[in-house]
Amino acid sequence: MAIIKYLGHSAFEIVLTGLDGSEKYVLVDPWIENPLSPVKLSDYSGRKIDYIFVTHDHGDHLGNAIELARSTGAKIVGVFELASYAKEQGIEAIDGNIGGRLNVDDLFIVFTPATHSSQRGVPVGVVFGGKDVTIYHAGDTGLFSEMGFIGELYNPDIALLPIGGHYTMGIREAVKAVQLIRPRIAIPMHYNTFPPIKADPKEFKKLVESTTNTKVVILKPGETYTYP
Repeated sequence: MAIIKYLGHSAFEIVLTGLDGSEKYVLVDPWIENPLSPVKLSDYSGRKIDYIFVTHDHGDHLGNAIELARSTGAKIVGVFELASYAKEQGIEAIDGNIGGRLNVDDLFIVFTPATHSSQRGVPVGVVFGGKDVTIYHAGDTGLFSEMGFIGELYNPDIALLPIGGHYTMGIREAVKAVQLIRPRIAIPMHYNTFPPIKADPKEFKKLVESTTNTKVVILKPGETYTYP
């Protein structure tokens, strides 16, 4: 089971059962101070967070990761250069890169390509999971054909996909991404935070569900979805 809470933009709080059977608390791209966020940084002070996944170092994705790691004791997980930056700030971090599974015992974690930009290392998506669910957070990315390999290799139950356009995939491209990945559930993200990335998630839902077997779950910031 996984409980997914949308925090606005591309930020998520996720609870899932780890490979060791314990509950794992994960934040992904935690820009908690985004304009749509339903929570405050102070809400996380002293809370249990095991990992913070950061897909790249742009401010709307690295976000508040450093402050959150300090207040919760979470480990930041990112590509080598980004993780090295976190370590320079005195944060415990796990560095990796695009390729195979990271050497972490309690979760399955793989960094995947993302077609975007960054200053500290390359941008990535991340596939992660525990005993009974696998999730793909695409990060900021355009469409690329190798998304089909992500579907074939990791068979994600849930795909978190940007739909806002301008900096990432728009709706048309994100629909094609769903067709390539074939997740059971798709959740749109990275839209309506600013005028340039305005998009209608209902249009995404209509197009996906009319062309695939994937169910689209639209979450407003603060809402949660429990899978299965």
